[in-house]
Amino acid sequence: MKIQRRRFLSRAVRATGAVVSTSLGTTLAASTPADRKPDDAAQSHAHTEADADLSTWAAVRDQFLLSRDHVHLALLLLTSHPRPVRAAIDRHRRGFDENPVIYLHENIERMEREMRVAAAAYIGANPDEIALTGNTTTGLALVYGGLPLLAGQEIVTTTHDHYVTHESLRLRALHTGAIVRKVPLYAVPEKATEDEIVSNLVKAVGPRTRAMAVTWVHSSNGVKLPIRRMADALGELNARRAESDRVLLCVDGVHAFGVEQESVSDLGCDFLIAGCHKWLFGPRGTGIVWGRPSAWKGHAGIIPSFEWGSLKAWMRGEPPDGLPPGPRTSPGGFQSYEHRWALPEAFRFHQRMGKARVTARIHELATRCKEGLAALPRVTLHTPRAASLSAGLVCFEVDGLAPPEVVKRLAARKIIASDTPYATSYARFTPGLLNTPEEVDRAVAEIHGLTS
Repeated sequence: MKIQRRRFLSRAVRATGAVVSTSLGTTLAASTPADRKPDDAAQSHAHTEADADLSTWAAVRDQFLLSRDHVHLALLLLTSHPRPVRAAIDRHRRGFDENPVIYLHENIERMEREMRVAAAAYIGANPDEIALTGNTTTGLALVYGGLPLLAGQEIVTTTHDHYVTHESLRLRALHTGAIVRKVPLYAVPEKATEDEIVSNLVKAVGPRTRAMAVTWVHSSNGVKLPIRRMADALGELNARRAESDRVLLCVDGVHAFGVEQESVSDLGCDFLIAGCHKWLFGPRGTGIVWGRPSAWKGHAGIIPSFEWGSLKAWMRGEPPDGLPPGPRTSPGGFQSYEHRWALPEAFRFHQRMGKARVTARIHELATRCKEGLAALPRVTLHTPRAASLSAGLVCFEVDGLAPPEVVKRLAARKIIASDTPYATSYARFTPGLLNTPEEVDRAVAEIHGLTS
């Protein structure tokens, strides 16, 4: 009773000590230090989270509430949150629930900037080059919907790309008359080579091509494209083109983001789009778009931004064209801020594990999975064996069993897999940081059991 009475009195004092009035984005408050700085009480807790041991993969796994009753080999769809991300979500949710207006106005500019700074540190970019989105779908629509296209110019994509890329481009064509072409980059996924991919890319570029829309890791079959080589090949073509005719390399990177260690300068692409709630372990409903300054030039945002600079420009009767491209093109509207503002913790979590170490671990488990499946009778592995052409997705077929049936039978054995949502469908495992070698071996053994 004493504890409850103390809490009641504390809340009463805080409530009577605050007088709030707002006017178009301005908050004037007389409040206690606890209200004025809602994050202060969490600083020591955040410091404790940063000190958590991540030196072993078992220790990393202990940061998640993921059920140990199943083998989770489909986290490419939606991930579990690690402890620092959960704590940040809870902290921000508490701040909004206790005083939503004050918490919003006192934190929004700082937190939106912090998100860009954390993302930029992870990918090796300038924070102002990064737009914040809710997912890969929104990011792709943002990029392709606003590309500067002259009359008669076209966007080329591939036959291997996901529904969202194809649909974003179809809608662009529907609304603007833009030309869209689809080309194959390889004939057989498991036999694809870098030379084949780059050669087909170059052949696909025509005199009217303005953008190439590709996916870094294909969720349809696990093929990882050699983005650096592709960028270099396009660079040679662009050297002979005017700036307005330069072919932009736009990359859906969601199934490499949080897996591969390359920075955007390593990749050499013009745009990188990725959701953050998959391999990165970010909050559900978060994503980013990065673009190099020359690629952002002339790009038209398609959703009004809520950056305060945009609002101030509007009040002056001006468009927000003077803002940096990332803030200017970030879709506005009120967000699920408690999730959105926890994103920096996901980037820090990966940085603390070490990007090179993360890449090595995922490739180790994926290689183990591919070798195990390739050795089984009546199983066809469709993902390339080479690490240079694959990442964490492993796609395969079991003779006589449709992919949904494979997934169903594995689920009955408490192994969560997925099947690829494409016209040609395969069963799919995605070994990641939250798996052990023993779990991979168990999954392969269960597939062997299905073929016996």
